[in-house]
Amino acid sequence: MDADPPTLDITVCTRAGRPARAPGLARWLAATAPVRARGTVTLVLIGDAAMRRMNRDWRGKDYATDVLSFPADDDGPRLRGQQRHLGDIVIATGVARRQAREAGHAYGTELKVLALHGLLHLLGYDHETDQGRMRRVEARLRRKGGLRAGLIERESRA
Repeated sequence: MDADPPTLDITVCTRAGRPARAPGLARWLAATAPVRARGTVTLVLIGDAAMRRMNRDWRGKDYATDVLSFPADDDGPRLRGQQRHLGDIVIATGVARRQAREAGHAYGTELKVLALHGLLHLLGYDHETDQGRMRRVEARLRRKGGLRAGLIERESRA
Protein backbone atom coordinates (compact mmCIF):
# COMPACT_ATOMS: atom_id res chain seq x y z
CA MET A 1 0.00 0.00 0.00
CA ASP A 2 1.35 3.44 -0.91
CA ALA A 3 2.06 5.89 1.88
CA ASP A 4 -0.04 9.04 1.90
CA PRO A 5 1.78 12.06 0.50
CA PRO A 6 2.83 14.62 3.11
CA THR A 7 0.07 17.03 3.97
CA LEU A 8 2.58 19.84 4.17
CA ASP A 9 5.78 19.81 2.13
CA ILE A 10 8.25 22.48 3.24
CA THR A 11 11.44 23.50 1.47
CA VAL A 12 13.95 25.54 3.48
CA CYS A 13 16.37 27.47 1.29
CA THR A 14 18.49 30.57 0.88
CA ARG A 15 17.52 33.54 -1.25
CA ALA A 16 19.47 31.93 -4.09
CA GLY A 17 17.33 28.79 -3.82
CA ARG A 18 20.06 26.63 -2.28
CA PRO A 19 19.26 24.40 0.71
CA ALA A 20 19.61 26.36 3.96
CA ARG A 21 21.01 25.00 7.19
CA ALA A 22 18.08 24.69 9.59
CA PRO A 23 18.15 21.11 10.92
CA GLY A 24 14.70 19.68 11.60
CA LEU A 25 12.82 22.94 10.94
CA ALA A 26 10.76 21.69 7.98
CA ARG A 27 9.88 18.44 9.74
CA TRP A 28 8.92 20.28 12.95
CA LEU A 29 6.73 22.80 11.12
CA ALA A 30 4.95 20.08 9.14
CA ALA A 31 4.27 18.12 12.35
CA THR A 32 3.10 21.20 14.28
CA ALA A 33 0.99 22.82 11.55
CA PRO A 34 -2.81 22.84 11.62
CA VAL A 35 -4.37 19.80 9.98
CA ARG A 36 -5.85 21.98 7.25
CA ALA A 37 -2.37 23.11 6.15
CA ARG A 38 -2.00 21.07 2.99
CA GLY A 39 0.32 21.85 0.13
CA THR A 40 3.80 23.22 -0.33
CA VAL A 41 5.57 26.06 1.43
CA THR A 42 8.92 27.64 0.68
CA LEU A 43 10.73 28.97 3.75
CA VAL A 44 13.53 31.35 2.76
CA LEU A 45 16.30 32.41 5.16
CA ILE A 46 17.84 35.76 4.18
CA GLY A 47 20.12 38.41 5.61
CA ASP A 48 18.87 41.53 7.32
CA ALA A 49 19.77 43.92 4.47
CA ALA A 50 17.71 41.88 2.00
CA MET A 51 14.84 41.70 4.48
CA ARG A 52 14.96 45.46 4.97
CA ARG A 53 14.62 45.95 1.21
CA MET A 54 11.71 43.49 1.05
CA ASN A 55 9.92 45.10 3.98
CA ARG A 56 10.39 48.54 2.42
CA ASP A 57 9.24 47.40 -1.04
CA TRP A 58 6.24 45.33 0.09
CA ARG A 59 5.07 47.08 3.26
CA GLY A 60 6.57 50.58 3.03
CA LYS A 61 8.50 50.03 6.29
CA ASP A 62 12.23 50.78 6.13
CA TYR A 63 13.67 48.29 8.61
CA ALA A 64 14.51 44.60 8.73
CA THR A 65 11.52 42.79 10.19
CA ASP A 66 11.75 39.24 11.49
CA VAL A 67 9.30 37.39 9.21
CA LEU A 68 7.23 38.13 6.11
CA SER A 69 4.63 35.87 4.55
CA PHE A 70 3.59 35.89 0.92
CA PRO A 71 0.47 33.81 0.32
CA ALA A 72 0.27 32.27 -3.14
CA ASP A 73 -2.44 33.19 -5.61
CA ASP A 74 -2.72 29.55 -6.57
CA ASP A 75 -6.36 28.67 -6.96
CA GLY A 76 -6.03 27.46 -10.53
CA PRO A 77 -6.17 23.88 -11.79
CA ARG A 78 -3.36 21.46 -10.91
CA LEU A 79 -2.17 18.23 -12.37
CA ARG A 80 -3.39 15.10 -10.63
CA GLY A 81 -1.38 14.62 -7.45
CA GLN A 82 0.18 18.08 -7.59
CA GLN A 83 -0.03 19.89 -4.27
CA ARG A 84 -1.24 23.46 -3.92
CA HIS A 85 1.48 26.02 -3.16
CA LEU A 86 0.42 27.90 -0.01
CA GLY A 87 3.11 30.56 -0.37
CA ASP A 88 6.48 31.70 0.88
CA ILE A 89 7.74 32.58 4.35
CA VAL A 90 10.84 34.78 4.55
CA ILE A 91 12.87 35.01 7.77
CA ALA A 92 15.70 37.47 8.50
CA THR A 93 18.50 35.46 10.08
CA GLY A 94 20.20 38.35 11.87
CA VAL A 95 16.95 39.53 13.42
CA ALA A 96 16.15 35.93 14.40
CA ARG A 97 19.53 35.53 16.10
CA ARG A 98 19.08 38.76 18.08
CA GLN A 99 15.54 37.85 19.10
CA ALA A 100 16.72 34.39 20.19
CA ARG A 101 19.32 35.97 22.48
CA GLU A 102 16.74 38.42 23.90
CA ALA A 103 14.24 35.60 24.50
CA GLY A 104 16.91 33.36 26.07
CA HIS A 105 16.57 30.44 23.69
CA ALA A 106 18.41 28.89 20.75
CA TYR A 107 18.44 30.27 17.23
CA GLY A 108 16.71 27.09 16.05
CA THR A 109 13.89 27.72 18.50
CA GLU A 110 13.45 31.26 17.19
CA LEU A 111 13.26 29.93 13.63
CA LYS A 112 10.40 27.68 14.77
CA VAL A 113 8.58 30.61 16.43
CA LEU A 114 8.89 32.70 13.26
CA ALA A 115 8.09 29.87 10.83
CA LEU A 116 4.91 28.97 12.72
CA HIS A 117 3.81 32.61 12.79
CA GLY A 118 4.52 32.95 9.07
CA LEU A 119 2.62 29.77 8.25
CA LEU A 120 -0.46 31.01 10.07
CA HIS A 121 -0.39 34.16 7.96
CA LEU A 122 -0.20 31.99 4.82
CA LEU A 123 -3.33 30.22 6.04
CA GLY A 124 -5.20 33.53 6.25
CA TYR A 125 -4.85 34.44 9.92
CA ASP A 126 -4.15 38.08 10.79
CA HIS A 127 -3.50 38.98 14.43
CA GLU A 128 -4.05 42.67 13.70
CA THR A 129 -7.68 42.18 12.63
CA ASP A 130 -9.04 38.81 13.84
CA GLN A 131 -10.00 39.59 17.48
CA GLY A 132 -7.49 37.12 18.94
CA ARG A 133 -8.18 34.13 16.70
CA MET A 134 -4.60 33.88 15.42
CA ARG A 135 -3.25 34.32 18.95
CA ARG A 136 -5.34 31.37 20.19
CA VAL A 137 -4.34 29.11 17.28
CA GLU A 138 -0.68 30.07 17.62
CA ALA A 139 -0.77 29.34 21.37
CA ARG A 140 -2.31 25.89 20.82
CA LEU A 141 0.17 24.99 18.07
CA ARG A 142 3.23 26.27 19.91
CA ARG A 143 2.30 24.10 22.90
CA LYS A 144 1.88 21.15 20.52
CA GLY A 145 5.34 21.92 19.10
CA GLY A 146 6.99 22.41 22.49
CA LEU A 147 7.55 26.17 22.31
CA ARG A 148 7.31 28.30 25.46
CA ALA A 149 6.04 31.47 23.79
CA GLY A 150 4.79 32.51 20.39
CA LEU A 151 5.52 35.69 18.51
CA ILE A 152 2.14 37.35 19.16
CA GLU A 153 2.31 36.57 22.86
CA ARG A 154 5.86 37.87 23.11
CA GLU A 155 5.06 41.07 21.22
CA SER A 156 2.03 41.83 23.38
CA ARG A 157 4.22 41.70 26.51
CA ALA A 158 6.78 44.15 25.05
